[in-house]
Amino acid sequence: MLAMNPAYAGTIVRVSTTMGDFSVELFDEAAPQTVANFLNYVNRNDYNGTYVHRLIKGFVMQGGGYRFQPFFGPVDVPSDPPVVNEFNTANVRGTLAMAKIPDDPDSATNQWFVNLVDNVSLDTDNGGFTVFGSVLGQGMDVVDAIADLQLISLGVKAPSAPFFTDTFESDPGNFVYLNVEVVDRFSTAPHVFEASSGLLITSVSVNNGEELISLNFNLEAHPTDVLLRVNSESVIPLSASYSGIATYSTGDEKLRIPSLEVNNGGTVSSFSNVVFARSSSDQELFVLESYDE
Repeated sequence: MLAMNPAYAGTIVRVSTTMGDFSVELFDEAAPQTVANFLNYVNRNDYNGTYVHRLIKGFVMQGGGYRFQPFFGPVDVPSDPPVVNEFNTANVRGTLAMAKIPDDPDSATNQWFVNLVDNVSLDTDNGGFTVFGSVLGQGMDVVDAIADLQLISLGVKAPSAPFFTDTFESDPGNFVYLNVEVVDRFSTAPHVFEASSGLLITSVSVNNGEELISLNFNLEAHPTDVLLRVNSESVIPLSASYSGIATYSTGDEKLRIPSLEVNNGGTVSSFSNVVFARSSSDQELFVLESYDE
C-alpha cells in the first residue's frame, strides 16, 4: 500500500533556479536512506551550480548530475555509493524521485527528478522509483515555467537541456541552473536569512540589470561585525528581474536588499533597506552596514 504524502513533517529544502525558487518537503520517514543520501549532497554544496540536463515534456525534469566548468565543459558531480531503493510513495505530479540505471533498482546516486505529471508507470518500473519529497505551495509554477522552455541536445551530459534565452547560441550560460539548500521553514520571500545556519538566499541585479544572478551567502564568525561570505559555487544566472530584487553596484560596492525576511529560532522578522558593503581586504566578504526595522 502506498504511503500518503506527509504534510510539512520533513526536512525542507529550497531550490533556487534560473527561473525562480521553489521549496520541497522531504519524506524523512517514508524514505529515510534516500533522504539522508540526498542531504549528503546538499550539505556538501554538491548541487549548487548544477543544471537541468534532462527535461522530457509531460514527464520529468531531471538534474543533480553535472555542473558546467568554464573552459572545460560539463563535469560530473562526484557520486556516493548507490542507495537502496525505498519505493513507498506514488510518482504523482510535483513529487521528487531518484533517477537510476535501468534494471537495477538499487542504483540511485546523485541524480533526481521532479514528476511533471502523474507518472504511474514509474511505480512498477525497475522496482518502483523512490519518491522522497514533494514540491510545496505554488512551486510547480516555477517547474512548469522551466518545462515550457526550449530544449537543446548536447550529448549524454545534456541530452535534452532547457535554455532560457530566445536562441541557444552555443552558450551553456543559457542553461537552467540550480542551487539546493536546507532551510528551517517554508517561505516564498525572495530574500531570506536564517540565523540558525547563517544562510542568506537572495537574487541580485548587478549594475542596473547588466547582470542578473541568484546566489547564497554564509555567515562568517566575527566578534563584532555581521559578515557574510559569498558561496561562489552558488552564483547562477537569473532569467529575469522582478520588483523587489536586491541590487549591487560596482561603483560603491554595496549590496542593497529592499526587504529581508529573517528567521531567528522560529521568530520571523522583516527588515527593510538592508545594506551590506563589500570588504576591501577580502572581496568575497560583505559586512552589514545598515538596515531599517
